[in-house]
Amino acid sequence: MTLPTGIVIDLLRASDAVRCAELERELFPDDHPWSEQAFREEVRAGHHYLAARSVRGARSDPARGLSGAHIDTAHGVSDAGAGDRLVGYGGIGFVAVGWGRHRPESEIHTIGVDPDYQGRGIGRALLCGLLAVVDAWGATVFLEVRTDNDVAKALYEAEGFTVVGLRRRYYASSGADAHTMRRSGR
Repeated sequence: MTLPTGIVIDLLRASDAVRCAELERELFPDDHPWSEQAFREEVRAGHHYLAARSVRGARSDPARGLSGAHIDTAHGVSDAGAGDRLVGYGGIGFVAVGWGRHRPESEIHTIGVDPDYQGRGIGRALLCGLLAVVDAWGATVFLEVRTDNDVAKALYEAEGFTVVGLRRRYYASSGADAHTMRRSGR
């Protein structure tokens, strides 16, 4: 996977909540965008959230496995510093922990990328970082996506998700429908 030079992926911090809420209002204005408080609560609750940051001076390092990016989703360590700018975010939560023969289940809570940075592989990198966490648990993962969001649906299908249901008027503010998608545990 290749990211643009100067993009790093690391753990989302509570201090990122202001920028996340700003992006939510821009990306999802008609679908009840998340507030700063919602992002802070998700991080404090211990859900796994990742941030994509634009960082000046970050360079490609083939030893890291990604061109132009450093990813350390376990420890939140990156090349990011005080001058970084959050350009994307994504998060998951575990909704059921497996016992015996039952697999754990998780759900993608949200993924968003600044419109100026879309189409560069950042959304895919965030999704793959989240999926690495659920795959470590062997968890099945679910998500909801607007039925008219063809770009997101294509990304999810490329990463092994299939449509398993339709939720009418799932996005109450806009009245838009959503597909429920599932990816089996790995």
